[in-house]
Amino acid sequence: MQTLQPHKSEYWLYPKIDNWSLFVERVELICQLIKQSTQKESPNCHLLSIDEKSGIQARERYEERGPKSRGFKRRKEYEYVRHGTSSLIAAVQVENGKVIKHHQGPTRDESDYCEFIKELVNELPELDQIVILADQLNTHVSESLVLWMAELEGYERKELGKKGKEGILKSMESRKLFLEKSLHRVRFIFTPKHCSWLNPIENWFAKLQRHIINKGNFTSVVDLETKIDKYILFYNNELAKCDKWRFKGFTKGKVLENTA
Repeated sequence: MQTLQPHKSEYWLYPKIDNWSLFVERVELICQLIKQSTQKESPNCHLLSIDEKSGIQARERYEERGPKSRGFKRRKEYEYVRHGTSSLIAAVQVENGKVIKHHQGPTRDESDYCEFIKELVNELPELDQIVILADQLNTHVSESLVLWMAELEGYERKELGKKGKEGILKSMESRKLFLEKSLHRVRFIFTPKHCSWLNPIENWFAKLQRHIINKGNFTSVVDLETKIDKYILFYNNELAKCDKWRFKGFTKGKVLENTA
């Protein structure tokens, strides 16, 4: 009798976690930070959830009202014309659920992200602590970001080493450890791999996709970006609210049971 082998994609639903203890601690830390922010336990500490949504297509579909006999119902063609794409970088302030800053453009590379972080930090109170929640994309642990952070925190250039060779700049891992230092006024916290669901901004991206992009009709990239700008303004004024974050993390006992 032939044994059916699982399809390769089925394994993606159960990603391999290299170190369960560290994974549990990291998830618990992020949940605690979100809880502290939503309950406003530290008013002078701001938790910012940041990510990018790339390749948003400006798609135009033909649509018009049907005849009177059809009740004037609006019909939309399945086929569409592509007018290009745009990328969005956005930051949600977890304490109130508002999109406090966003940037749209053709790219979302290292320089775009670093400049976005600089502008965001400069717009917040100078003495307040800032915690940035992000995933481990390479542009989020870039050399540019470390150099800016080092200047902000008063490090000397010689302390940083050289990218690919030595010191803080040597690797993604060394740069990540530097950006996560708790002594810094601006501190990054990186979500574990395969855990985008831990980043609150993903909930907002889902709303943007559902409310604007899925059924949107865009005649150009400019039209797409204008409608996203208007949606963010509407969302902040009418829909934004503090998330009710109920998940507290995994207990070590449960993790051990699940891995047994």
